Amino acid sequence: MAAERRRRAAAELYGRLLRIYEEGKQSIPEHPYLFETDVEICLIGGGCKSPIERFWNGNNMIYILQKARHNEESDPMEESKHDDAIYASELLPKESSGPVALSVRRAKQLVSLYTMVQNPNMTHLKISELVVLPPLWIRCDGSDPEHTCWLGAEPLKAGNKITGINFYMVTCDGPTADKTYFANLEELKMAHKMKHHSSIVMTKGFAQYELIRAAAIEDTIVESESNIYVDITWNAVDKILETPPLISAATLNITLESGDPRSPVYQLYRELQFLLALAEGLKTGVTEWPEPLETESAIELVQEFLTDLKKKLDGYCMSGNKNETEKIKCDTAAVDSSIKSIFNERGDLDFAEQLWCKMRSVSSYQELIECFILIIKSLEHGEIQPWIHQGSSSLLSKLIQQSYHGKMEVVSLSGITPIQMLLEIGLDKMKKDYVSFFIGQELATLTYLDYFIATSVDLQEQVQRVQKLHHMLEIMVSCTVLLQFKHENLFPLTQICMKYYKENPLNEKHVFQLPIRPALVKKFYQNDHPEIWKVDISSGHGQKEVKTTWQVSANPPVEHMTSNNTGLFSDSTVNGSSEERMYFITMAKCSQVHFT
Repeated sequence: MAAERRRRAAAELYGRLLRIYEEGKQSIPEHPYLFETDVEICLIGGGCKSPIERFWNGNNMIYILQKARHNEESDPMEESKHDDAIYASELLPKESSGPVALSVRRAKQLVSLYTMVQNPNMTHLKISELVVLPPLWIRCDGSDPEHTCWLGAEPLKAGNKITGINFYMVTCDGPTADKTYFANLEELKMAHKMKHHSSIVMTKGFAQYELIRAAAIEDTIVESESNIYVDITWNAVDKILETPPLISAATLNITLESGDPRSPVYQLYRELQFLLALAEGLKTGVTEWPEPLETESAIELVQEFLTDLKKKLDGYCMSGNKNETEKIKCDTAAVDSSIKSIFNERGDLDFAEQLWCKMRSVSSYQELIECFILIIKSLEHGEIQPWIHQGSSSLLSKLIQQSYHGKMEVVSLSGITPIQMLLEIGLDKMKKDYVSFFIGQELATLTYLDYFIATSVDLQEQVQRVQKLHHMLEIMVSCTVLLQFKHENLFPLTQICMKYYKENPLNEKHVFQLPIRPALVKKFYQNDHPEIWKVDISSGHGQKEVKTTWQVSANPPVEHMTSNNTGLFSDSTVNGSSEERMYFITMAKCSQVHFT
């Protein structure tokens, strides 16, 4: 009787896994599937981030099994009547708190069933045509003495024939700062040799260091997703927690959120926020006016500016006076001195760009209209003859060009027109700011920047592309100021960022990766504690390769584990101190079973 129930359960699991796999060939299912009321099955695509990537280096589809979360207790008899394709999401609460692990006992049952249906010798299961399924990984709750957090199984193949199964077991302890719990590398190597009957083993190290993290400002923490860390890999590990040698391979990982008040280009960010507020107002009809960037009102600033221009035209002012230099000052006046060497203030602002600098202080729709009335009257009466850059297609630029000939079209300053006029001159000015930086630093050519400054797309799309330019600027400035990067490092990083943003929407959570030499950032991590440090011990080749992994990490190594003191030091310390860090200790082992 028990054998029959087991056979039925195996057949049902195979049917469910096969169906999910077949669907996944077309597109990865968005929702998990339910199995036997208590298990949900997710299919992870080969190109997606894998939750077990630290312990398994496969790059194909995998199944992730975890505990199903029910809204309320349900009748198993009723559930059995449901359609076979029921989604587990139908049983989930509206707000999910993350994946939930199964008991280790239940996970072992599922691995056993999976092994049965992948064993070609199990003819009594009456599987007509056995399909090699993707590897299966199960979240475990650590309820056994070893504190198992993952169990995995992966078919071994010869062509399309299954020859055996690789079993994986990942265990975790901690966090602890007590190094007596840490393994000895020689003992790990010896244990691996004995378990797998290997005479020769290879070791490979991995370390991750956080170079830049959120810092305190006046007893508060800046809420930011920004992080710059480096991943380092090397061969021939000598001891546990060794500092990576300089001949290692390293990759810089950059996630940067714009708008940090400590950034040298924070004023430019505020200018961008004003531009975004105008774009949103143009789209919705409701403009949320941000806090003015200047202390004087926009009307006063515009009136002073126009009066000064009129005096110049009348010959009352000599060039190079206070207001002449002010046009440069208004551009990026608050830029930190540490960055002026790479983010030069433009001195070629035309009339429209200088107006933008004055009108960034507009705080109401009525004030905006009054500013434009002043400007248009001065143009109509010939009181000013301002110069503008060639190539501008804004409405204000057209009016200025018409004023040269003494005949201007009538513009109705109502509806969205004033907002669009200001948005256009702001876009023109900010595009030139970013172009000036990237070309001035020889990080890109005008041709390569064409996509980001194109006027052939609508205004909303132009604004989004300017946002991308700003995000890239913040990345370059951060790497220059914080990591002291030179052109040889900034140039390839710029190309990586631009390639991504030509193909993808704005995403400040994206991780930009740059291969580097460890020596470039060694001074930032050599006296610091790693966030992650691990060693892989392996033997064999191809499908006969087996691996043992020992890892310490400052944070829980799996999503379904929690701790109140993750990533904390055992005492109050600062980055780079000699205090010991609290670490989770993780072991991943594998074993092979061959079908005869």
